[in-house]
Amino acid sequence: MKHIHLLFLAIIVSYSCQTKPTQLGNQKMVVFDNTNLYFDMELKKNPNNHKDSILRLDAGRVLVKKVNLPSYQMQPSVTITTTLTSNGDPWDKSGSVFVIPASASASFLDLENKTVKKEQFQNEYIGIQQEKIDSNLVYKPNIELLRFMTPFGVGFFNNHEKLKDAKPVYIPKWEDNVVWKQDITHLLPLLENEVYIGVYVDTWNKQGYTVSVELDFTETTIPHHLKKERGVLPVLNTTKYAANQKFYDAFSKGNLSIAIPVQSTLKNAKLYYIATGHGGYAAGDEFNQKENIIKLNQKVIKKFTPWRDDCASFRRFNPSSGVAMIPTTYKGKKIEERIASSDYSRSNWCPGSDVKPEIIALGDLAVGTHTFEFAIPKAKAIEDNDINYWMVSAYITYDK
Repeated sequence: MKHIHLLFLAIIVSYSCQTKPTQLGNQKMVVFDNTNLYFDMELKKNPNNHKDSILRLDAGRVLVKKVNLPSYQMQPSVTITTTLTSNGDPWDKSGSVFVIPASASASFLDLENKTVKKEQFQNEYIGIQQEKIDSNLVYKPNIELLRFMTPFGVGFFNNHEKLKDAKPVYIPKWEDNVVWKQDITHLLPLLENEVYIGVYVDTWNKQGYTVSVELDFTETTIPHHLKKERGVLPVLNTTKYAANQKFYDAFSKGNLSIAIPVQSTLKNAKLYYIATGHGGYAAGDEFNQKENIIKLNQKVIKKFTPWRDDCASFRRFNPSSGVAMIPTTYKGKKIEERIASSDYSRSNWCPGSDVKPEIIALGDLAVGTHTFEFAIPKAKAIEDNDINYWMVSAYITYDK
């Protein structure tokens, strides 16, 4: 009986000595605030000529900033909000907000400043997957926080003289900007303490875009000792972030296999998969449906065709979109109907849309090596001015 009393006393003392979790409250972390992202070869010579804390890489198409994010003891949720306005670029362009994994001993920053050489990678498409560079360095690709596509000239071209007749009657007004928001709480393990966050837009224009990125942390009442311990593993990212990377058209040549070593069981693992097809004009990967196939350890776990057929609903964001007259018949009469380039269906995106990940439950991944295989059987290669390519990124989340 004495032992029971002592044990009970020890439990009470232990419980009473627990440190009360520190509450940080809700916090808004502004990463980029109306920052001009633009292309200029002069930025290759002096990427920091703005004299601020932002790195301007690949002639300005990529902005990277080191930020200090809160480390919560109470479980938070996290939302990313990205706002974009054209600053003079009239075209639809691919874009990405990303985080560089803090665990990476080599990253795309090393590709950009050439401290890691092309020759150190096994694949000609460098920097798209985790790879051991040498005995001391392990390269890890960027993990996407948000994939988006810029609309045609949002904001800047709203009152352009040459486009005053382009607005269809069903649009009350052109929008001043476009805003994308997604819940990224599952990526919280990457969003604590000191990290590098970047934004990329494939602009070739000296005016470019004005972009803002912020992270909103909303604190919950779940204390730290009850929080789920989670992890995130990068799998691949074919987006061309660094100047010496290539547009990824290798799906036209065969499947992409990636081996993922697992040191301890990954519980409740999920694969997040983001894919968009680009380029090649009418016959290319952008405007034609292409099936994506994902295998894990030789078993198909997902087969689908990434496609958006609601692009006309984004017309209000696309003032500088080209317009054509299409012959049609209405009530027995031959008429011409106006259609904009931004109206056409595309490979999982519209001008002005964000892109949601496909989430695939994997169950528990046991210790050992697991092989993912990604295939787009009908993808086309880059030929002359037909720039076909796929932006595909994937990562695994899991419980510890």
